[in-house]
Amino acid sequence: MNELSRCGWATSAPDYVAYHDEEWGVPLRGEQELFERLSLEAFQSGLSWLIILRKRPNFRAAFAGFDPAAVAAFGDADVARLLGDAGIVRNRLKIEAAIANARAVLELDRPLDELLWSFAPAQHARPATLAEVPATTPESKAMAKELKRRGFRFVGPTTCYALMQAAGLVDDHVADCFRAGRTGSPTPVGSIPD
Repeated sequence: MNELSRCGWATSAPDYVAYHDEEWGVPLRGEQELFERLSLEAFQSGLSWLIILRKRPNFRAAFAGFDPAAVAAFGDADVARLLGDAGIVRNRLKIEAAIANARAVLELDRPLDELLWSFAPAQHARPATLAEVPATTPESKAMAKELKRRGFRFVGPTTCYALMQAAGLVDDHVADCFRAGRTGSPTPVGSIPD
C-alpha cells in the first residue's frame, strides 16, 4: 500500500497522524465543540499540542465536556480540584481563563461558532510547504482583538490562528498533503484519495 503524503508536523507520532487525518482542518461547528477547541488551544500555549491531544479525554472529564454553562458555574472549589488533577495541564491562569471564557460565551449576543466563523477569510492561499504557514493573519489578529473585547482570556493572535486551522476556518494542509482541499468530512485512514 502506498504511504499517504501528509503535512510534515503530522508524522512524528501515531496520535498526530490520526488527529491530522480525521480532525485537523475539518470544519467544526457548535458552541460546545468550539468552546472546547478554544479552551484546548489556550491550554496548549507554550506547550506541545501532543501533550494536549493525549490529555484531551482528561480535559473533557475535568471540564464537564466543555459545556459552557457548566464550566461558567465553576467556583473556587473547582479551581482547587483542577489544580490537583494530574490528568490536565495544571496552570492556574489557564484554568481561570477557561472558566472566564465560559462565562464570556454565555454573555455573547450571538452563538460562539457564528462569531468565530465570521473571521474565516473569503479567500485563503494554500501553503506549498510548512515554511509558508503563517503564525498569525489579519483575521486571527481581528478575532483575538474581538474576543478580548468580549472578555475572553488567553486568546492571542497565534492561539486564534491555531484554532482557525484546527477548526477548518482555514485549510492549511500543505499542497502535497492528501487532505489538502478536502475540508469536508475526513478521508478514511488508509484510503487513497481520488
